Amino acid sequence: MQRGSDRLSVHRDDEMKHELQGLLRSGHPTRTEEWHDPEPSAEDDPEVWGGPVVPGNPHASLEAVRLELARILGRSSFPAGPGALAVGLRRENAPDALVEAVQELPHKERYGNVQQLAEALVGAGR
Repeated sequence: MQRGSDRLSVHRDDEMKHELQGLLRSGHPTRTEEWHDPEPSAEDDPEVWGGPVVPGNPHASLEAVRLELARILGRSSFPAGPGALAVGLRRENAPDALVEAVQELPHKERYGNVQQLAEALVGAGR
């Protein structure tokens, strides 16, 4: 019975099942063209499986913390103190551990850019 909601014909559906049969049985791509396969991660790709980048985390280098802060805050947030930066981080849904680390910085300090903030966070986390 045809309901009219199928996007493919019965013949095309059978063709697609036949095309996927090798993949389903083998568990790995069966195409000969490399451009069909997903590209493996590069050595300099950020580690997304390590959880959020926060100071004190063993994977949180100065560069990783700076990149995460720059991605979340942007240039318009500076210069500012830790209170205003924490509000900006919360507004952009940053990880709670990162917001808490910024809130623990000395309240009288002002940071002119992401580099200064990242250095303060990584230095405070060690």
